[in-house]
Amino acid sequence: MEYSKASNNNEAVFKKNNAKSTPLDSDNISFPLRLTNAIFFPMFFSVVYFLLMSWREKIRNSTPLHVVSFSEIVALVAFVASFIYLLGFFSLGLVQLSEEDEHEDVFDTKEVNEDIQAARVILKEETFNVPCKIPSSPKVLSISSTEEDEEIVESVVQGKTPSYSLEAKLGDTLRAAGIRREALQRVTGKSLEGLPLEHFDYDSILGQCCEMPIGYVQLPVGIAGPLLLDGREFSVPMATTEGCLVASTNRGCKAILASGGATSVVLRDAMTRAPVVRFGTAKRAAELKFFLENPLNFETIAASFNQSSRFGRLQSIKCAIAGKNLYTRFSCSTGDAMGMNMVSKGTQHVLDFLQVEFPDMDVIGISGNYCSDKKPAAVNWIEGRGKSVVCEAIIPEDVVKKVLKTEVAALVELNMLKNLVGSAMAGALGGFNAHASNIVSAIYLATGQDPAQNVESSHCITLMEAVNDGKDLHISVTMPSIEVGTVGGGTQLASQSACLNLLGVKGANREFPGANARQLATIVAGSVLAGELSLMSAISAGQLVKSHMKYNRSNKDVSKA
Repeated sequence: MEYSKASNNNEAVFKKNNAKSTPLDSDNISFPLRLTNAIFFPMFFSVVYFLLMSWREKIRNSTPLHVVSFSEIVALVAFVASFIYLLGFFSLGLVQLSEEDEHEDVFDTKEVNEDIQAARVILKEETFNVPCKIPSSPKVLSISSTEEDEEIVESVVQGKTPSYSLEAKLGDTLRAAGIRREALQRVTGKSLEGLPLEHFDYDSILGQCCEMPIGYVQLPVGIAGPLLLDGREFSVPMATTEGCLVASTNRGCKAILASGGATSVVLRDAMTRAPVVRFGTAKRAAELKFFLENPLNFETIAASFNQSSRFGRLQSIKCAIAGKNLYTRFSCSTGDAMGMNMVSKGTQHVLDFLQVEFPDMDVIGISGNYCSDKKPAAVNWIEGRGKSVVCEAIIPEDVVKKVLKTEVAALVELNMLKNLVGSAMAGALGGFNAHASNIVSAIYLATGQDPAQNVESSHCITLMEAVNDGKDLHISVTMPSIEVGTVGGGTQLASQSACLNLLGVKGANREFPGANARQLATIVAGSVLAGELSLMSAISAGQLVKSHMKYNRSNKDVSKA
């Protein structure tokens, strides 16, 4: 009852003040607002238009903008004056629209504010009498924001607002992802519950990694190691959903560590791009082939290519003809970047240069698949692409028996019949290994590489040989197409950047450009070596099925879950 009386009293005070008529701020103006509005509003927009057109002509005629004429000075003075007037006009507490209504429905804001403040004090004192809590300010903002989002969601669902434009329209990437996600659920009628949305930096992927995001996928990251490679120890991050993979690779790392470590060599470092061009005749296409492969022309072509980047340097050119079509495979170093964009940019520079020398050349495509990117291809297996690496280790007999639980002779025989003969029988292309792609994919996902390039990056031949009178095992992996980088793409994302930092190869190497990317390639090869060693040992000892039943199957009762 007391709360009700207080409310009624405040309401009465509010109405009483409403009935009052007090002088307006606009009353202090000595001449009518209509007249000043008629002068200053047109003046403001006129001088703005005049100045914009004047500056446009100066830009066209290459005239410095700071050189102004008398008319421009007058326009600037008029602009300042009209701007000051408009600023003062909009700052008035109440605008006088006409002489008839300038004193209608006006109240003393100062007194009303005092009454509102008094009402707030009474409400605060009587809060215990109110059966439900009054929402706080954050809640009110949240509700209004939700209502606004609801309108946008409906607009997306109805096709009025393109989903891809939400980030640009809203200026909030998280909010855009949430609205897009809700609109998708309504359109498809499918729930996305379980797909995380929050706690991700969507700004970091805008215009770089992924378009129209609706959330992110969680992948567990395990650690294999330490991997002792070239005298250094590495803890290798692996993102995977396959049970046993990290454990198996870890066992291989343990065997390599107990054997004194592995060694690696980077044989080649060059990313490729191969455009396809067409001529009127095969003879004319051959002329360009001879021109490109002529050593006397290489410096000129390289100069054109190299001017496109600080790090891209043309290394070689390889051509192939199919009728009147010419495929040119440019190979270049790319620093610490994986380098696809870099080599493409340099290739475009060369094509522009060649267009002058060969005006009848018709560029069909910047990529003609002779590169070859994200496809199994013999040219990558033979010529290499990205980093070509060989990694080896000698595993003593006692380590083979104690750690790997098998025999040297059994491993050598299995490798020959499985990885070499078996793969040949299958017509494998670069697949003369046990499971190189398993390790490559897991490291690529953890370190922000392009997972699609697992295709050629997993080209690998695993060799095993009994050495030291047949007592010890020599194992090697040769991988001609490891495509990795430590800058650009997904490497700048927080999680992937952390994994690169763990390996000590985060970002660009300022002292020796390209050293970090080459180091990452050797780590990939060393990890593949560990994975091959462990899996082959498990197969040789008959442990494969048993280990997968133990580590790669859920023991949960699905019906109860």
